[in-house]
Amino acid sequence: MTTAWRPQIAASILTADFGHLDRVVRKLERAGVDRLHLDVMDGHFVPNLTFGADVVAAFRRLTSLPLDVHLMISEPSRYVPCFLEARPETITFHVEADEPREVMVETLTAIRAAGRGTGLAVSPATPMEAVRPYLELLDAIMVMTVVPGFGGQHFIPEAAPKISVAREWLAASSGLAHVDGGVNRDTAALCGHYGADVFIVGSALFQRGQDAADEVRLVRDRARAARHMAERGVSEEPVRADRNDHHDEFDDGPPVAFGRTAG
Repeated sequence: MTTAWRPQIAASILTADFGHLDRVVRKLERAGVDRLHLDVMDGHFVPNLTFGADVVAAFRRLTSLPLDVHLMISEPSRYVPCFLEARPETITFHVEADEPREVMVETLTAIRAAGRGTGLAVSPATPMEAVRPYLELLDAIMVMTVVPGFGGQHFIPEAAPKISVAREWLAASSGLAHVDGGVNRDTAALCGHYGADVFIVGSALFQRGQDAADEVRLVRDRARAARHMAERGVSEEPVRADRNDHHDEFDDGPPVAFGRTAG
C-alpha cells in the first residue's frame, strides 16, 4: 500500500513579529505547518538586511520543526559554517551567488558532510540550466516565483514551469522541489500542477483578520488536488485566482522587508 502524497507547507517568517518569536512559532505550529523557512539577506546580494545565524539558533531552541535556511547572500561559502552551527535541517543558497563553481561545489559538499540537506535557489530570470552542474550534490531546488529580497510580492506565474524541471531532475534522488514567492491559497494549485513538493507560504499566514490554519489547509488541499489532476493526465493548467484581482478582500500592501515596509 502506497502512502498518499502530502504537500509540505513551509512557513516563511520574513513578515512575522520578531518581537515575539515564541508566539510566532506557537501560532505556526498550531496552524499545522510542516517546516519553518528562514530568509537570510545580506544587504548586498539583495537590497535588504535581515538576520544571521544567531536568530536561526534561537528558532532551533524554540521548535522541533525542521528549519530551512535560505541564504540570499553574496558569499555563502564564507558564512555557511556559522549557519551549520545553528543546526538547521537544510541550507539553500542562490545559484546566482558571485562565487566560482568550484567554491560552490565545496560549499555544497561541506553542508552534506555536516549531515544537512543542500539546496540551490534559482531566481525568475535565471535559466534552470544554471543548476544542472550541481545536481548530484542537491537535495532540493528552490524555484523563486518572485524577485528575491522582499516579502509580500505578487506571484510571477511565468516562473512556475521551472518547478516541473526541478521535479524531474530530482526524481531519481528523492529530492524536493520547493517553490518560494507569492505562494498562497490562490496560487497553490498552479504550483501543485507543476509538481512542487514544498510550498513556502509567507505573508498570507500573517494577514490581519485571516486564520493561518485555514490558509495552510487551503494551500495543501488545492496543491494536492492539482497534482492529482496532473498525474491523471489532465493537462489543462489550473485557473489562478490571483490576489491581484481581489484587492478589496486581500490587500498585501507594498513589499515588506524583515517586518517593516520597504521603500
